[in-house]
Amino acid sequence: MPHPVVEFTTDKRFVRRVRELKTIEAMVRMYCRGHAHADGKALCAECDALLEYATRRLERCVFGDAKPTCANCLVHCYSAEMREQVRVVMKWAGPRMTLRHPILSLYHVLAGRRPAPVLPGAPRRAE
Repeated sequence: MPHPVVEFTTDKRFVRRVRELKTIEAMVRMYCRGHAHADGKALCAECDALLEYATRRLERCVFGDAKPTCANCLVHCYSAEMREQVRVVMKWAGPRMTLRHPILSLYHVLAGRRPAPVLPGAPRRAE
């Protein structure tokens, strides 16, 4: 069963996070289908758990809608195990995203070029 886009979709302040949620959802679905984890449109239990985890992390991001891509973020909110699972999914699905979801792919690339915001009181990252 497809995950509903979380409650904050109707609020214009959360457009960037909603787009990130759609991107990770598309990647997880492609990965699950491509590796024949589950039949039909439903995700397997492992991929469903990963998507639920990513959704919770997006909802609770300390940067709000100024959130950078996870690769550029100073705060790694994913556990090491989940970060590795997302890395594997993105490595497999990333190249395929340009053909299946070109707009989401383009927005993700552009978002990756944006500088990461700095939390108040946090040391600045050396460039």
